[in-house]
Amino acid sequence: MGAEPFAGLYTGRTVVLTGAGHGIGLAAARAFHGAGARLIVHLGRRPQSASALPDDVVATDGDFTDPDAQRAFVDFVTEHADTVDVLVNNAGTMFGRFPADTLTEEDYARVVELNQHAVVRVTRGLIPALRRSSAGAIVNTVSISASTGGSPGSSIYSATKAFVSTYTRGLARELAADGIRANAVSPGVIDTDFHARYSSAEKLENTRRQIPLQRLGTAEDCAPAFLFLGANELSGYITGQVLEINGGQR
Repeated sequence: MGAEPFAGLYTGRTVVLTGAGHGIGLAAARAFHGAGARLIVHLGRRPQSASALPDDVVATDGDFTDPDAQRAFVDFVTEHADTVDVLVNNAGTMFGRFPADTLTEEDYARVVELNQHAVVRVTRGLIPALRRSSAGAIVNTVSISASTGGSPGSSIYSATKAFVSTYTRGLARELAADGIRANAVSPGVIDTDFHARYSSAEKLENTRRQIPLQRLGTAEDCAPAFLFLGANELSGYITGQVLEINGGQR
């Protein structure tokens, strides 16, 4: 399921999306584009991934573990658009599995900078452009690990995603007066290069057997949730919520 049920829904609307170079972000970007959106995207640290998107997508790269790159992206967006209708904060990763007793200061700082601080800085920088929309929306990507705590070695990653979940609920209350809704998409175990890097095949198979739908999710399973939560016509009375996309996993 991609953009087809949403055909034309985003025509004339500007959507900003971070972490669009691969995985869930790439699937969401393609779906928004297929629904007619004007897309401004951050690709991540892989500039070559721009080739995976249509030619009319306005794209840049940048390492969001660097606050200067976060601020540069905000400047990039405001140079290309006066108004932002939907902001999707999707950039994030684990960087590795770090046992709590051996976690280094450097690894701790890197995970928090990307998954937590970047969301705050990009959001803060683009709130003025969202206010100029007639129905602005923020959609943040979190994780099932925000509520479960994750598996061994992912405690800091999970904690940053829990921060974003709470931040989303706070934004929903604070920005409601401006007509801006804020929600989050919480993927479960999705078959992307994220888990190819950080989970073994045995671990993924054990997880699959515990999922009621008996399969891992795909990036395409997640994409429609972003379109749904970004569109006032579909979710105009939904704000401060976390939508779980996990096949029934708990």
